[in-house]
Amino acid sequence: MKMSKIFSLILVVVMLFSMTSCDAIMGFINGLINPQPPVDDSLTGTYEITMWVSEIDGVADLTQQQIAAFEAANPGIDIVATIEGVSEANAAGQVLNDPATAPDIYCFAQDQLARLVQAAALAPLSPAATEAVTAANDAGSVAAGTVGGKMYAYPLTSDNGYYLYYDKSVITDPTSLEAIIADCEAAKAVAEANKDTDAHYLVRYGLENAWYTASFFFATGCHSTWTMDENGNYTALDDDFNSEAGLVSMKGMQKLAQSPAYDSNNDIFTNAAAIVTGTWNSANAENHFGANLGATKLPSFTVDGQSYQLGSFTGNKLMGVKPQTDPKRGAVLQLLAQFLTNEECQNQRFAQFGWGPSNKNAQATPDVQANASLSALALQGAHGIPQGQIHGSWWDIAKVLGADAKSAKSDADLQASLDTYKDTVYGLLGQTEEQKMAWSVIGGMQNSGWGTDFAMEQVSEGKWQTKEAIEFKVGDEFKLRRGAAWDVQVGADGQMKTPEIEPANLVSEVAGLYHVVLEWDGTSTIAKVTLVPAN
Repeated sequence: MKMSKIFSLILVVVMLFSMTSCDAIMGFINGLINPQPPVDDSLTGTYEITMWVSEIDGVADLTQQQIAAFEAANPGIDIVATIEGVSEANAAGQVLNDPATAPDIYCFAQDQLARLVQAAALAPLSPAATEAVTAANDAGSVAAGTVGGKMYAYPLTSDNGYYLYYDKSVITDPTSLEAIIADCEAAKAVAEANKDTDAHYLVRYGLENAWYTASFFFATGCHSTWTMDENGNYTALDDDFNSEAGLVSMKGMQKLAQSPAYDSNNDIFTNAAAIVTGTWNSANAENHFGANLGATKLPSFTVDGQSYQLGSFTGNKLMGVKPQTDPKRGAVLQLLAQFLTNEECQNQRFAQFGWGPSNKNAQATPDVQANASLSALALQGAHGIPQGQIHGSWWDIAKVLGADAKSAKSDADLQASLDTYKDTVYGLLGQTEEQKMAWSVIGGMQNSGWGTDFAMEQVSEGKWQTKEAIEFKVGDEFKLRRGAAWDVQVGADGQMKTPEIEPANLVSEVAGLYHVVLEWDGTSTIAKVTLVPAN
């Protein structure tokens, strides 16, 4: 309808209903200009639902407001929602622990999607919803919610990734890793000469964390792809880190790791002139760099005259609907989830919490475009690899590559590291049932850097002990785990890992040679861990 016709009709309405209240007339006019799609009468009714959203303060309140907006847009549908704050990182674990008691709608990290689908804990989107959601959101977020060509979840954010923050007064060329290293080494020399303890001169990059280490391998085209069966077991691996391209990746890491301006801790900003991190540190970056804040995609590095753009892991947060026995209820929940992840709701979450939208229109708004962190993330996204399902032990195996690059004396050392990596990572597929159930101790003891599992043996029913004595220092941190993976682990106070709890590290209060003893009944969430002096 053309606007001239609308306003002509408005004049008629005003003349005919001159005795009608102003609010009624304006409501009628608004309905003409912004019509709402009719609600299927079969869906009207009152629905008591449960939801899990982020535990961040204010998210639950905003969600209640958005549900009220949904009700206003869908007259006849009343939602009575009980909303609980549960971290997206933990939500999927709790759902998988008992899908029957899971909430009707819940938010979760994308790397849990396949397992949730295998557990029949997600209802797929309808073809119409899939088409609408696909058109509205970026391709990466759509892929994150899809398994086997079918969409099972609604994109909530596109902001789980990393990129470069830097000091524009120090870094002259943020596109080149070599230039960044040179600038930081020069700044470090000046700072030391002037005894300036507050100067910005470090390149902080978590190369001893596999999530970041992988960026160098993605740069040269390497991949590591795991395949799971319907029961959640890893059945195959396609990994080419140990290749000519992988050796180039190691050489690139070596350049950075062996620089005197390099630091592997990118959880703090102290003395950083360049730091690789994500949106969760945007406020810290603004405070640290101030007016000199720069943010952009990761740089490229050069080996043997060839330039390679650093890649990254990318991730999304998703919203899913639990399968329902009542199709009417299921249809309403799907409508609600689609509404809560639409453009307007994503804009509201960006405005209030700084979450990066997956909706393409929301991404294009001036406020989002002006956000330095999200703009940098978008630039890096073109070189990102969606994080899929990955064996829990891979993270410990791959993180050693960064440390090896730092200590290597030759290309032969770099190749030896890749050989060990390949043997170890492919060995995970050949684990016997006994190996999967075997307990071990891992930590910082004996300078192992959390890279060595100290084997344990069962000495009696419900009791295990390390085969060899371990040399502890006061303050050494460690954990116990089963199957050289993190799915079953014991931490501080004997706390077992649960869907809700990731236990803290155990800390040694003694020094000397000790056996680690575990006592556990196989079902309790609390175990007993003791250090017994070696004879």
